Amino acid sequence: MFKEQGYRFYDSKRAVSSGQLQHLYTFTRWGRGRSLEQIDRMVNSSSLCFSVYYEEKLIAFCRILTDFVFRASLWDIMVHPDHQGKGLGSALLDYAIFHPAVKDIPLIITYTSELGPFLKQHGFRDDEGAMMLLRCPIEYS
Repeated sequence: MFKEQGYRFYDSKRAVSSGQLQHLYTFTRWGRGRSLEQIDRMVNSSSLCFSVYYEEKLIAFCRILTDFVFRASLWDIMVHPDHQGKGLGSALLDYAIFHPAVKDIPLIITYTSELGPFLKQHGFRDDEGAMMLLRCPIEYS
């Protein structure tokens, strides 16, 4: 459906433009302060990056950190406001969690204070026992 509308999905780090990704972060509460250097390091250190382009502009992104066997964590799920409400976030999430490199991993976790209802529609659930070491406020991490 989205291909016919001109959206292009990528599963490669090389497809991600750090400058465009920095611009996409400006639409989040938690990622506005990320520098180009931090974004470059983040992308290069991520296991998988998933992006969506429309008219040569990055309009959606998420990434996964994983051992490719037992565990994966999903981060930075973003869709540009002009493209929200069309099912693009669901398409991106499905593209990521059903990707051949990820589809057999038994546990995918994420942290969000904003996307709970959206993620629950895709089979995610709240679970007690999740622990984290927070070294600085998340909006600056």
